[in-house]
Amino acid sequence: MTLSHTTLVVEHGHGGRLDTYLSHQLDLSRTRVQKLIADDRVRVDGRRARKSEPVEEGTRIEVEIPPPEATGIEAEDLPLSIVYQDEHLAVVDKAAGMVVHPAPGNRTGTMVNALLHHLDDLSEVGGRARPGIVHRLDRDTSGLLVVAKTDRAHRGLAEDLRKRLLKRLYVAAAWGHLDEAEFMVDAPIGRDPVHRRRMAVIPDGRRAVSHMRVVERWTRADLVHVALETGRTHQIRVHLAHLGHPVVGDEQYGVGWERGMGGPAHGWAKALARRAGRHFLHAKELAFDHPVSGRRMEFEAPLPPDLAAIHEWARGENADDGLARGGGSEE
Repeated sequence: MTLSHTTLVVEHGHGGRLDTYLSHQLDLSRTRVQKLIADDRVRVDGRRARKSEPVEEGTRIEVEIPPPEATGIEAEDLPLSIVYQDEHLAVVDKAAGMVVHPAPGNRTGTMVNALLHHLDDLSEVGGRARPGIVHRLDRDTSGLLVVAKTDRAHRGLAEDLRKRLLKRLYVAAAWGHLDEAEFMVDAPIGRDPVHRRRMAVIPDGRRAVSHMRVVERWTRADLVHVALETGRTHQIRVHLAHLGHPVVGDEQYGVGWERGMGGPAHGWAKALARRAGRHFLHAKELAFDHPVSGRRMEFEAPLPPDLAAIHEWARGENADDGLARGGGSEE
């Protein structure tokens, strides 16, 4: 095991805690710095350090940094669309069907397995099982994700996510027609008390806010842009299902919804359902300030081929007079 030795001499009075000072100076998470201190890998003027002690001018700090522990996650040469990367972060256009990180039952074939092959480094702030992961997408949701390569970038991106400064725009197809063209859904989400594998709008859930705008009205479905203010598990799918307009193709929250459509629209709805091999939900746009340079970063990912084909068919098969076919289309 190769150790990295760093010596710091405090040039100006700092006054803050040692763990905070080293976190900034070494670009390590505070948790990792605290572990180094607990393992007696940090010496202050030759003595054992305390994480909360103040940092004084002229103090000599010696730090011994072991290499990161093996995660037990294997790198895999899997296809991965990396749309941007620098030394601090990467932006990925995730394909539908790929799980973001390993978990029981999904130890291989995940985006993290692919990232370990394609990128030189990944942040450890999120834990050994989720290196680099700042935010997630459901397995069958396609689109843009930002990944942290350094701890400094991870902390900055996570803070922006907490402050709701990391902007995410999704495109979804929702069954039926929403009552308003533009509106906000503010409804708390938590674990479904009956179906524990699902989420639901419940009174004591965590606050969840989605901003929705109808951009196209099809025969018996709407194409909707959704900007997330919060990022709860399954948030868009749960909010649309709660409104009575579940995402097209959503087997968990909207299965069989099209069967309730009678009249001439019944055949159209069945045809749309047949074409939807997965839920129609795509992370279309991502924007944030670079956590190190401060430069504004903006990315857009077009609909993948499966959803683009559905989109084109639905617009061409719009049988109801007076419905918008191209107004507000994203393409």
